[in-house]
Amino acid sequence: MSRKPLPVNVPMILTWARIALIPLIIAVFYIPDQILSPFMQNVWATIIFVIAALTDAFDGYFARRYNMESAIGAFLDTSADKLMVCAALIVLLDFNRVDMLVALIIIGREITVTALREWMAKVGAAARVKVNWYGKIKAIAQMVAIPMLLFYEPIFGISMAWLGTILIYVAAILTVYSMIVYLRAAGPYLSSEPNTKQDK
Repeated sequence: MSRKPLPVNVPMILTWARIALIPLIIAVFYIPDQILSPFMQNVWATIIFVIAALTDAFDGYFARRYNMESAIGAFLDTSADKLMVCAALIVLLDFNRVDMLVALIIIGREITVTALREWMAKVGAAARVKVNWYGKIKAIAQMVAIPMLLFYEPIFGISMAWLGTILIYVAAILTVYSMIVYLRAAGPYLSSEPNTKQDK
C-alpha cells in the first residue's frame, strides 16, 4: 500500500523548529525572577528541552515513513541534537548542576566525533563510524539526565538532581568508551588522502 506524499517537508520543519528552540533553553534563565520565578524557569527550560527532544523522534519517523530522508536533513538533524545537548550543558554548568569535567567530556566528544565523521566521509569510509550501541545508550542516558537536571526539583520525594547526576555520569563514561571505539575504527584511515573524486 503506497503512502501519499506529504504536501510539505515535515521532517525539515521539525528539525528547524528544534534548532529555533535551542536558544530558548538558555534564554529562559535570563528572565528576571520578578517575572518568572527560579522554579518556573526550571519548569519552562525542562518543557522546552523535552519538546525539542520529541521533535527529534518525530522528524526521523516522518522522514522514514514518507521517504523524505536527505543528506541535508540528516546533517541538520545531527547538528541540532549536538547543539541542543551542548546548550543545555552550558546552562547546567553555569548553575553548578553538572561537573565541569563531565561537560567537557561530553561536549569535547561531540566536537571530536563530528570532525572524525567529516574526515571519514572525505576518505570514503563513513560506514566505519556509524552510531554504535554504546553511543545510542549514551544518548538515551543524556536525554533523560538533562531534563532532570534542568528541573532539579524533587518529584514525589524523588530527587531529580541526584538521579540526573547519576545518569549524566553514566553518559560521560559511555561517551569516553564510544569515542574510543570510533577512534579505533577510524585509526587506519587517519593518514589517508581525501577522496576528491566526489567533489568534482
